[in-house]
Amino acid sequence: MELDPIPIGSCSKDHQSIYQHWFNHADSDADGRITGNDATRFFAMSNLSRQDLKQVWAIADSKRQGYLGLQEFIIAMQLVSLGQSGQPITHDLLSSDVDLKNLKPPIMEGLDVLLAKKKHKQKEMDVNGSSQLQPSLSSSWFSSKSTKKVPLSSVTSIIDGLKRLYIQKLRPLEVTYRFNDFVSPLLTNSDFDAKPMVMLLGQYSTGKTTFIKHLLKCSYPGAHIGPEPTTDRFVVVMSGPDERSIPGNTVAVQADMPFSGLTTFGTAFLSKFECSQMPHPLLEHITFVDSPGVLSGEKQRTQRAYDFTGVTSWFAAKCDLILLLFDPHKLDISDEFNRVISSLRGHDDKIRVVLNKADQVDTQQLMRVYGALMWSLGKVLNTPEVIRVYIGSFNDKPVNDAVSGPIGKELFEKEQEDLLSDLKDIPKAACDRRINEFVKRARAVKIHAYIISHLKKEMPAMIGKGKAQQKLIDNLAGEFGKVQREFHLPPGDFPNVEHFRESLRGYNIDKFEKLKPKMIRVVDDMLAYDIPNLLKNFKNPYD
Repeated sequence: MELDPIPIGSCSKDHQSIYQHWFNHADSDADGRITGNDATRFFAMSNLSRQDLKQVWAIADSKRQGYLGLQEFIIAMQLVSLGQSGQPITHDLLSSDVDLKNLKPPIMEGLDVLLAKKKHKQKEMDVNGSSQLQPSLSSSWFSSKSTKKVPLSSVTSIIDGLKRLYIQKLRPLEVTYRFNDFVSPLLTNSDFDAKPMVMLLGQYSTGKTTFIKHLLKCSYPGAHIGPEPTTDRFVVVMSGPDERSIPGNTVAVQADMPFSGLTTFGTAFLSKFECSQMPHPLLEHITFVDSPGVLSGEKQRTQRAYDFTGVTSWFAAKCDLILLLFDPHKLDISDEFNRVISSLRGHDDKIRVVLNKADQVDTQQLMRVYGALMWSLGKVLNTPEVIRVYIGSFNDKPVNDAVSGPIGKELFEKEQEDLLSDLKDIPKAACDRRINEFVKRARAVKIHAYIISHLKKEMPAMIGKGKAQQKLIDNLAGEFGKVQREFHLPPGDFPNVEHFRESLRGYNIDKFEKLKPKMIRVVDDMLAYDIPNLLKNFKNPYD
């Protein structure tokens, strides 16, 4: 089965030049994005119905970012052209047999006159002298030391809005109560702009690397496959201008990549981390994270030189989907795999299970294997919901009919279609996921601030500070309970007690900040008003 890349406005160079000219005209603030107001003015010249234009926007803005870039604009224009020719505008239209490269641009009534006026005005400006263009404001949000607030008018997408809210309202609370030292590093531009990620976890030889190659329909730099543990490192497979492998130490310090937080795991881990780049249409929308095979049996006695569970937990927080791969002949969940799965708690909605290489057993054995797998997972996941399990053989070889039989082959094809459909939906749901993760982070920061300020309040003013701090650390679970009851917080949102205790030992609690209710109220208002308003402003302009 092939995961078809999302269509990206294929057209001839002549038409692309026309669309670029139109895009520059429609982009009134020259920020490289067409938002709702720009779109409604420009698309009105097509004379299509409001319902058709609503559908055009929904298809072109498939990632629900709240704006159209050049490629999305080209898709929109092609849909408008097809709509003007009488074809119904549907999601399947661009995937049909339409010759997009030779599709003529749509008729935009009055556009030629507007372009001529703009060209004449530009000539006058060139004669009289033009002012220097100002740099993009959003690009300097994370680098500027100025405390000047970013105006709402500069926000041109949901992601831009989240950046603004983070810088102005959430980050000050994180810095004040050292959230970055205890839970998660401060966010950067690349954390917001990163493509959706899919992480693959499983024991060695369960087909993780082969799965990625199967989707890409080709190999990638650094890919090794074999019956023995071949992938001994975390490999991020992402889009790039050419095929190359970048060492982990280099990747972790690149400002345009969202992996700076991995530096906390030290050089022992970074030497086992690399980035594999290659030009590929699928990688323009999704980044894959291939992981080392989880150890089992005697191999578990070999200690890794870095915190493997901590690294998987870090990636789990960043990823949009987590695939746990199993082999029908390797259903046992080792101690290390148990710890890895346990570290994924809080991300249950992202987890999918793949029973790979299922064509190696017949139908009767497959039923028993499926039952044994569900039983093993039930002991580890500790969730009342039944987790989704995909059954198939995800490689480029034909299904082994001799073993699986005709029923098995039909089942595998349907299961693969379901999984690939799940993967196709990731870019569309990425913006929603960003918002969800942002809200989760804001809630975690609030609880962290309550905990830190409570511990500070419990410290004596003068004498016996050392003994008081040790007592607070020893009774940390009890202190969490006090905070939870005082501020009426859900217990499930609190951090892991043991992990927090270990982090706390390196600090002097007396140096922590007292509770600042005003900062808490700012975050509460952000969650209650700013985020809903942001979603309202960047919904489909034709709704």
